[in-house]
Amino acid sequence: MAGWEDPDVDLLYRVNGWSEQAPQWFSSLLGFLSEYGVIFGLMALGLWTWWTARARADSVTAVAGLLWAPLGASVAYAVNYPIRELVERPRPFVDHPDLNVLVEGKSGYSFVSDHSALTMALAVGIFMVNRRWGALALGLAAFQGFGRVYAGVHYPTDVVGGFALGIAVVLLLSPLASALLTPLTRALAASPRAGWLVTARTADVDGSDGAGAAGTAGAGDTTAAIAGGHARTGPPPAGEAPGGPAGRAHTGAHPAPRHPNARV
Repeated sequence: MAGWEDPDVDLLYRVNGWSEQAPQWFSSLLGFLSEYGVIFGLMALGLWTWWTARARADSVTAVAGLLWAPLGASVAYAVNYPIRELVERPRPFVDHPDLNVLVEGKSGYSFVSDHSALTMALAVGIFMVNRRWGALALGLAAFQGFGRVYAGVHYPTDVVGGFALGIAVVLLLSPLASALLTPLTRALAASPRAGWLVTARTADVDGSDGAGAAGTAGAGDTTAAIAGGHARTGPPPAGEAPGGPAGRAHTGAHPAPRHPNARV
């Protein structure tokens, strides 16, 4: 067992040792980001991805995929609990009290890292919907994993195990999640009040409706004109010659030539 832990411990001391060489404010900031900042950053990135995904043609499936990201992270967190209780690996600062611990008050077992499982599950969920923002999310998750070792609260293998757990849960359960969540987002998209949560293409729909209404109105005007024309095909009104305007409109008769000296 010691042979398996030696490379892990050596890398832990190397990375955590950088915190003693860096300015105190920088190390404190990195410890805060690894504990809270990255998770909130991924949540904000997920919200932005959802906002932009609403304008896509496949917004129903895209929003369903983004719903799975936090749900998958929650599943990974729940799956990790029995793993930690089974392995019972102490925190690194318990066995190595000379580490520079940047996040105080951590308790519980070390393997696998909850933070790493959560952030990687969120990042993979975003990546499955949007490659560009997903790549940024994966970078944030990797940065968070580095921060956990830098802060002295996890071994490197704790972080790797958390990453593997988050990826496995999101990818393996993704087909089932899509089958369950897509009908929900489709129903929301059809809702007059909640449809904006899934699609932002209401302007296009409204425009199409407006065009349809205009077309209907135009058809109505044409029908009225035709009906009026048919109404005038009967005998001309009193005082109107058969060759008058109404008669000409439907008989095609030409007006009689005007005398050159006639007054206009």
